[in-house]
Amino acid sequence: MEAVAPDAFGVQRYGFHGLSYEYIASVLPQVAPEIAAGRVIVAHLGSGASLCALKNGKSIDSTLGFTALDGLCMGTRPGAVDPGVILYMFQTLGLSASEIETILYRKSGLLGISGISSDMRVLLESKEPSAGLAVDYFVYRVAREIGALTATLGGLDGLVFTAGIGENSAEIRSRIGAASAWLGIEIDQVANAGRGQQRISKAGGRVPVWVIPTNEELMIARHTGAQLALVEARVQETRA
Repeated sequence: MEAVAPDAFGVQRYGFHGLSYEYIASVLPQVAPEIAAGRVIVAHLGSGASLCALKNGKSIDSTLGFTALDGLCMGTRPGAVDPGVILYMFQTLGLSASEIETILYRKSGLLGISGISSDMRVLLESKEPSAGLAVDYFVYRVAREIGALTATLGGLDGLVFTAGIGENSAEIRSRIGAASAWLGIEIDQVANAGRGQQRISKAGGRVPVWVIPTNEELMIARHTGAQLALVEARVQETRA
């Protein structure tokens, strides 16, 4: 049988959280000019989670793919999973496509591992071993992918945390930093305990680490404004 290229089916690796990464890239020259033109990994960590590798402000790689199921463990999504697992669900467990879709999008990730909650705050407060396992796995996956994207970039000049967990959980940032210490990441625990836009790495550390709140709504507004301006220009041309 003749092989068919994946893009013949409309299958491409799109990546997601683009608005968030676009915003972070746009403010880096003002907020953290020392890393803006370098090799930066942005960690968008929330109910949906992903990492993006930036080089000179341009996206080089992302942990997400054709859908938002790939990459990191998330609130209710598993992240990267062996395709054979999906076949097993079909062939051995006899699950329908709809049932598998529900499992992958709504019953996996932190919720599926812990059996308690998809909310990182709840899991961090829980004493249940399954909650601890879910948190450990989340940190492990993030640290592993930071290492992989560092290889893609050929080094690391900066790390940025953003989104719900990335902006608000000092403990998760600290644990990811500790797991990534081999890259030269050293978290200043005093700075890390603060809130808002700030550098949280130790002074003199090899890899600057920042917390920068994202603003996807602003990017939506900017793109909408640009499209409206384009439409208005075309209308004016038609009337001329």
